[in-house]
Amino acid sequence: MNAIGPAGFAAVSVASLLVLVLLQAATFAIGRRIGRYNVVDVSWGLGFVLVAVVAATVGGGDVTRRVLLVLLVAVWGLRLSWHMHAKSRGRGEDPRYEELLARSAGSRTAVVIRKIFLTQGAAQWFVSLPLQLSAVLGAAHGLGVAVIGLGAAVWVVGFVFEAVGDRQLERFKAEPANRGRVMDVGLWAWTRHPNYFGDACVWWGLWLVAASVWPGPLTIASPVLMTYFLVYATGARLLEKSMSQRPGYAEYQERTGFFVPRPPRPS
Repeated sequence: MNAIGPAGFAAVSVASLLVLVLLQAATFAIGRRIGRYNVVDVSWGLGFVLVAVVAATVGGGDVTRRVLLVLLVAVWGLRLSWHMHAKSRGRGEDPRYEELLARSAGSRTAVVIRKIFLTQGAAQWFVSLPLQLSAVLGAAHGLGVAVIGLGAAVWVVGFVFEAVGDRQLERFKAEPANRGRVMDVGLWAWTRHPNYFGDACVWWGLWLVAASVWPGPLTIASPVLMTYFLVYATGARLLEKSMSQRPGYAEYQERTGFFVPRPPRPS
């Protein structure tokens, strides 16, 4: 694999899993204390930051790429965690988790641990595999350097779409005159889900950075899974089910791209 070999990757992977277990345990304790488990959304981005730091510390691969990945993940993850904290602060439980608990039989605590915290921790560990593997790989050369540049560029596009999209939506909702209206300006005129599209680009960019050295490309299942989450499992499709009943949303769907941005069609 590289100078450290498979044992080095195993050490990074185990350390990453351990830090995620500790994070999810702490998040569960906080959620239990305050009476709502949507705090798990705050720990989503933070978990990847911790994995990136642990991987860079334990791994002995190329220093430049390790530092680059820590910086990219930290900027993205810390912003996302703060955004989720501000979004949920002072509010009750997320309807998604209320519905999940209402549909589940058995001990409430067991259901919460298994279906919310264990599921998120496992997803964080799997999606972060490119970060883990990259931390033990040697330096990129030739075409690999260009791939790192491409990955960083894709990350920038994704971060801008996600951060700007979130900010535009936040400002739109803050205006009382917009109550009940569909957000269809700014980036939201080009795609109905600029934040989810941006998130997907962020992880494809990170994967490209990791894929600059073999066998980094083998972790492609991680960004694929993240994209699946963002489009189908917990992201865009799920949100559109609740938004479809809002007045004007059907017309918005007709003139605006679903996920990948495109020029808006005339009304």
